[in-house]
Amino acid sequence: MKKSVTTMDPNLPNSPVTEGTHPEEAETSRLTDKPILFFDGVCGLCNSSVDFAMARDRHARLYYAPLQGETARALLSEQDLAHVDTVVFRTAEGGRCYRRSAAVVRLLWLLGFPWNICGGLLWCIPLPLRNLGYRMIASVRYRLFGKHETCRMPSPEERARLLP
Repeated sequence: MKKSVTTMDPNLPNSPVTEGTHPEEAETSRLTDKPILFFDGVCGLCNSSVDFAMARDRHARLYYAPLQGETARALLSEQDLAHVDTVVFRTAEGGRCYRRSAAVVRLLWLLGFPWNICGGLLWCIPLPLRNLGYRMIASVRYRLFGKHETCRMPSPEERARLLP
């Protein structure tokens, strides 16, 4: 019987690493129990939305990762990675992924009052109509809100919640 030894990785806060596993695998397994919002890291609207969500997530329950980053490559499907015109919300419970307007609704529900009420009202709109509105905005987001050359640089307070 092989004995496994668990140590603390000094590069990751409170993350045990089992001897014989790669650090990337340990990081991925640590993230599977966290709700993560994946966003287009070079989109001005998406970055503003992340700033909005971070400011209103009073319990710091949500983590954020650009669709162009390592975390997205480790946890999302190739199809999700190919569509940077969408936002993906990955739940902590079972790692279920919600896309486009459904992701926005889940995000609003997680932010608490009064945003959960806005999410509930948005949820009452049929999914095809919500996604139509989402796609219309997504198609012009670079023209209206700009496109950055690189992903955003987090502030020191945000660094723990923004994943690579």
